[in-house]
Amino acid sequence: MAERRARPTPPTPPTPPAKNGRRHVWRRTTPQTPAPAKDAHPAPTTPTSAEAAPDAGDSVVQAALYRDGVRVATPSTLADTFRELREQRDGMAWIGLARPTETELLSLAAEFDLHELAVEDAMEAHQRPKLERYGETLFVVLRAARYLDAPEEVDFGELHVFVGPDFVITVRHGAAPDLSAVRRRMEETPDLLKLGPEAVLYAILDAVVDGYAPVVSGVQNDIDEIETEVFGGDPAVSRRIYELSREMVEFQRATRPLVSMLHALMAGFAKYGTDEELQRYLRDVADHVTHTSERVDGFRQALADILTVNATLVTQQQNAEMRALAEAGFEQNEEIKKISSWAAILFAPTLVGTIYGMNFETMPELKWAAGYPFAILLMAVVCVSLYFIFKRRDWL
Repeated sequence: MAERRARPTPPTPPTPPAKNGRRHVWRRTTPQTPAPAKDAHPAPTTPTSAEAAPDAGDSVVQAALYRDGVRVATPSTLADTFRELREQRDGMAWIGLARPTETELLSLAAEFDLHELAVEDAMEAHQRPKLERYGETLFVVLRAARYLDAPEEVDFGELHVFVGPDFVITVRHGAAPDLSAVRRRMEETPDLLKLGPEAVLYAILDAVVDGYAPVVSGVQNDIDEIETEVFGGDPAVSRRIYELSREMVEFQRATRPLVSMLHALMAGFAKYGTDEELQRYLRDVADHVTHTSERVDGFRQALADILTVNATLVTQQQNAEMRALAEAGFEQNEEIKKISSWAAILFAPTLVGTIYGMNFETMPELKWAAGYPFAILLMAVVCVSLYFIFKRRDWL
């Protein structure tokens, strides 16, 4: 927006002016104390709920005030930020938090009149990407992503953004995205920063979407490697396909809602008087998101196809192994048949020789003259008969 929109006057009785005459009618009414006279020693006062923020919280990454696209103050605490913002009638506050405490979020909610549902979402995190408007405050949830080269996996972060008439609050859960780079980029282009909180929101959206490009490139390389491993017969590739498929499901959940969110923002261009330059930027971001979402859909389909191919190859390999085992078993069975046949053939003369070799006085045929030829003939007949029987049955 090229010019700051006038703040609406509430229907309730007018709020007493804040310090230095600044009115913040979109905020909850907080008791104010009169400004001390010049050169007078201020009397100790009890801080208001908005000013009772932690003096040095580790979650406050950076807070700054801007006027006409130029940084005019860098408060060290939330209380100082609130005070400076009241004094800068035409200023804009940009507060960056990382995993803030409940106290800090409640102090921000009291100061900027943030909706309790949005504050609750920012506290709990693990929200789906969405865009909601509460009066003049826009609440945006984004899922950032970054590709980790060493473990070859995708790390997801969550970012909540509150955008009001003269403030931007970012609540980051996770390492991504790098909002310090966004802040430097905006400060280097004051003509864009002076367009107000909507320009900051554009820059954040652009940074999140640009962060998807390395992830897409890394996943494409992983898929190429997986294809090589699948046709190379790597047994561990199935686990890698499954893990990457799960990451693509998360990636799809992060990118797909952004398409409708950006379309919703573009639909409100005319209603909220968005600057034409911002309109072009947001349309460009929407194009990138659409392209990324289509790539992610393609990755999921490719991984599903690769998993099917891998299952087919594994099945074929198992069938080949089973066939080899069956053939080995068949060959062993044939050998066993041959061994058993020859054992039976040799068993017949052994049996006859054993019977005729027994030394008993009263044994039949013991003094028979034809006993020896008969025994030899009997052995030969039995052996030949067994040989032809086994031969006919293909055992020999």
